[in-house]
Amino acid sequence: MIEPKANITDRFGRVHDYLRISLTERCNLRCFYCMPEEGVQLREKSEFMTAEELISIAKTFVGMGVKKIRLTGGEPLIKKNAELIIRELGKLSVELAITTNAVIVDRFIDVFKEAGIKSVNVSLDSLKEDCFNDISRRNYFKQIKENIDLLIANDFNVKINAVVIRGVNETEITDFVEWSRKENVHVRFIEFMPFDGNNWNTEKKVSFKEILEDVENTFGKDGFYKIEDQPNDTARNFRMIGGKGTFGIISSVTNPFCDTCNRIRLTADGKIKNCLFSEDESDLLSAYRRGESIEDKIRRSFALKHKERGGLSEFSNEEVRKHKNRSMTSIGG
Repeated sequence: MIEPKANITDRFGRVHDYLRISLTERCNLRCFYCMPEEGVQLREKSEFMTAEELISIAKTFVGMGVKKIRLTGGEPLIKKNAELIIRELGKLSVELAITTNAVIVDRFIDVFKEAGIKSVNVSLDSLKEDCFNDISRRNYFKQIKENIDLLIANDFNVKINAVVIRGVNETEITDFVEWSRKENVHVRFIEFMPFDGNNWNTEKKVSFKEILEDVENTFGKDGFYKIEDQPNDTARNFRMIGGKGTFGIISSVTNPFCDTCNRIRLTADGKIKNCLFSEDESDLLSAYRRGESIEDKIRRSFALKHKERGGLSEFSNEEVRKHKNRSMTSIGG
């Protein structure tokens, strides 16, 4: 039993009890908003957390009040020893979840069940095979759709993450919403966010307001209704009349949810980010390997957390160009 210590709290009184651990920077897809076209620079294996280090560091966070852990990537399931990591983290007194592209999720169904994973987020940005292949620069659409059906059939809570980008897939918003009406899937539309190498600009983003207006124009204001959001939820959630699933909008750009943020991000190379958009990182892995207290580094990191957006004053083209951050695949979703 891990002995609990004081919670991880920042200077604005926000308690951080949700840890997102990236298992790897690598991915078997090449989605342009996440992975730079040239890929990520290959580095020595020694620069990344081993399975044993990751599990030990995760236990430290649990001892500091973390109640939920989500595994991310890159694609977490291509990590060597992913099965071992999932099983070991499943033994901790936390809610364990995972975000995946579902390309090889069929190989892990039993592992998920044994580890107590009940919720699986799947990244799927288009319901049209050609469009999906253009976004991902790969041809796994049918395999992914079959694996989503497999997850649903095995009673997992399946959330679909769709990044909405103008000129790419914004015409499919209502198709996704209709899917949530017919099937027990929970679609979350995510505003296109700026990261290194993804050529973000304000013209490409589709706002919360625009997404909701599109749904209203197709289904009418009485065709769906607002449902109660969970504490610290990043999405504002809705359900179609008679819908089996739900849909929500994550508006990190136009309507951020910083006031209720409870998230901690640990990168595959052992750096802690106190905000998705923060330029600053704290190197936990090096401190861990030197035998130093990583608790102190964690608390210092969150004592310096900005109130909003990692210190980014606004999401304008000019401000984003000056702001230095990693690519999404090297941060972890």
